[in-house]
Amino acid sequence: MSLHSPRDRYRMVRLIRGFEELALELVRSGDIVGGTHPYIGQEAVAVGVCSALRPEDRLTSTHRGHGHVLAKGADPARLLAELLGRTTGLNQGRGGSMHAADFSLGILGANGIVGAGAPIAVGAAWAAQLAGEQRVVVSFFGDGALNQGVLLESFNLAAMWRVPVVFVCENNGYATTLPAAVAVAGTALGRAEAFGIPAVAVDGMDTEAVREAALAAVDRARSGGGPSFLECRTYRFEGHHTMERRIKLDYRPAEEQAAWRARDPLTAAAALVGDTTAIDAEVAEQLDRAREFALSSPVPDPAGACDHLYASGLRPRAGAVA
Repeated sequence: MSLHSPRDRYRMVRLIRGFEELALELVRSGDIVGGTHPYIGQEAVAVGVCSALRPEDRLTSTHRGHGHVLAKGADPARLLAELLGRTTGLNQGRGGSMHAADFSLGILGANGIVGAGAPIAVGAAWAAQLAGEQRVVVSFFGDGALNQGVLLESFNLAAMWRVPVVFVCENNGYATTLPAAVAVAGTALGRAEAFGIPAVAVDGMDTEAVREAALAAVDRARSGGGPSFLECRTYRFEGHHTMERRIKLDYRPAEEQAAWRARDPLTAAAALVGDTTAIDAEVAEQLDRAREFALSSPVPDPAGACDHLYASGLRPRAGAVA
């Protein structure tokens, strides 16, 4: 799906919001086992960044990755089936919520390990650079990854090799329940700037603002200018994980939540479109079909539990001893 117009981008924000609301419903019903990390409130980041990408570009995602996967073009029905652990899922039900991937769309995978997508993105960007491909790779991560050594190592290699990668920090203010203000010495921008990587902060609740910053960063990467860093200041409207609804954690002031909800990216995206009735109806029908598809899909046969556990058909590099 194209994301070139405000109407297209609103539709994707609406799709991600509706998908996440449906996922919450299926967690409550027990159809999704283990819960999810809702992306509600952060949709402008995924849509704004992915609207700047070409089909051949790639991305790595996070444990809160449904929005990234959908915005890059994944079929919502197959993604929902993946969350349900069904054989028709993007990864035959083996990846689940935190590890959905679709290589055909350049989605190199969501990742349950904080910051772990960054080195994969840098490696993919380096490979594209060596192959002479005009391909850009985006690495999404949260503010909780800013103190992870693997992220800093990725910054260093990306800067040294000038690879075409865009680092996107979704700073929603909390690493699980820990406020970023008491966890991060210095600033998010300072992390990247220390490696000589151009870094900008952007309103992560505004799809168009994110898109503008992403277009500049992607153009820089594609033209050989090396990596960039975007800090998208955003907010998750739900808890870190759906388990919070059960254990009733209370760590975010009500006033803070209300202030961020007043800047809902869905409302802002809708304001650029006008009448959204037709789009909303189309998305609702699409999600109804996705729900029916996912719930009617078969569960995996336990006899195949070890399938795909090991790589097969690999060939050693020239000159290597098999």
